[in-house]
Amino acid sequence: MIKESSYRLQFALMALAVLVCFIINISFGSLSIPLKSIFSSLAGNEANSTWSVIVTDYRLPKAITAILVGSGLGISGLLMQTLFKNPLAGPFVLGISSGASLGVALIILGSGLFGGVLAAALVSKWSIVIAASSGSFLVLLAVLAVSSNVRDTMAILIIGLMFGSITAAVVSVLSYFSSAEQLQQYVFWGFGSLSNLSWSEVSIFFTIYGIGLVLSISSIKALNSLLLGDNYAKSLGLNLKQSRFVIIIATSLIAGTITAFAGPIAFIGLAIPHLTRQIFRTSNHKILVPAVFLMGAIVMLLCDSIAQVPGTDYTLPINAITALVGAPVVIWLLVRQRKMMF
Repeated sequence: MIKESSYRLQFALMALAVLVCFIINISFGSLSIPLKSIFSSLAGNEANSTWSVIVTDYRLPKAITAILVGSGLGISGLLMQTLFKNPLAGPFVLGISSGASLGVALIILGSGLFGGVLAAALVSKWSIVIAASSGSFLVLLAVLAVSSNVRDTMAILIIGLMFGSITAAVVSVLSYFSSAEQLQQYVFWGFGSLSNLSWSEVSIFFTIYGIGLVLSISSIKALNSLLLGDNYAKSLGLNLKQSRFVIIIATSLIAGTITAFAGPIAFIGLAIPHLTRQIFRTSNHKILVPAVFLMGAIVMLLCDSIAQVPGTDYTLPINAITALVGAPVVIWLLVRQRKMMF
């Protein structure tokens, strides 16, 4: 195995890339702001109050959200791929995204059942966040309740997929009886968005994300053991049931929070771990976890910058950009390497 010290240069370059992408992301938007004024706004010395407000209250929270979303989905995908030993596993494989979608669907598509005034009160920014969080949490509880009686890890994967199918079916029924306006609002939520988060919302987002990240880091030893197989991991003294529980909780906290605040962001959680493995050529999670964190942040910042369509007033759906930009890159890397690291 390559020594950890040999990756220092790669980590330094990736950290620098995150910083550069961060500045680029803040620089892009419908209003062109000089780079000098952006740095002045960040330092609190900008004379133009309008530019200062745009940078500090809108662009900066969005860039931080992009880092949290990209890194969080990447780490969640890595945890799930290792736990299930499946390269196609992603952060939403347990039905977390479907549960969040069901919660939001009940608020948006089911709001018509409560009358116009009450429906308007129900469909608000925080009600959607709470509904998405509640939906993902309830699906998580259901998966954990069922999986507690299941020893096979692959069975948990199937159970998660089945819960996802159930929630998708309920959403389809709600969609059938909803108005065009409600459907449009629900579809727009499904596009995903990194903007419109206040500093208080980013703080709550970061707090829950941080708990999930700490649990992920504490699971590094268990993740490395699981690569060797369940039986070998047991022989090393690993408590499989407890480790599996911690990994699922960590993934659910990160992915569920991301879905609640930013919507269901596709592709990142599946592709970032593979992209990172192709660069670092290791299966050691002590290297992969921080590398995936940085890689996810870089890709998400770049995708969000592209979604801004610099020089225009348009903002493209972030979900479309992550797939259109990222998928060809991953395909090219896998074809070039001729095999997948896992």
